[in-house]
Amino acid sequence: MNLTHDMHRVEHWADTHHPIWVDFLRVGLGIFLMVKGIMFLGDSEALFAMLRKSEFPWVSIGLAHYVGFAHLVGGFLIAIGMITRVAILFQLPILLGAVFFINPDRGFYSENTELWSSILVLILLIVFFIFGSGKFSVDHRIKKSKKDWLY
Repeated sequence: MNLTHDMHRVEHWADTHHPIWVDFLRVGLGIFLMVKGIMFLGDSEALFAMLRKSEFPWVSIGLAHYVGFAHLVGGFLIAIGMITRVAILFQLPILLGAVFFINPDRGFYSENTELWSSILVLILLIVFFIFGSGKFSVDHRIKKSKKDWLY
């Protein structure tokens, strides 16, 4: 089987089975990530403290800047639906680190909302990575205008 062909089939299926509320969910996810980016950049000392407690304290400064910038810019790109899959690729390592290295220290209790929100965001990122950005996105507009221009 050809991987490119399979990706086009999945993308076509996702385009034809993509209700509008999923686009609102993508926009909400992007806005949530942007707000988290603003919070990280605004209160970088809290982020440094959290990263120092992690398994990799020697890279906390670089990670703090990466996390803030990736959430801010990536969240914006996800919200408008522009190069959504690329923006999600930059988010995945952050959320994997949050789920498996940073937040589990506090346990899987219902009070650990950071862990549960990280798990939810990770699941949503994986879903949008597979299914794409939807009809109400910049990606869809570009693809549509490219088809109109070619024919």
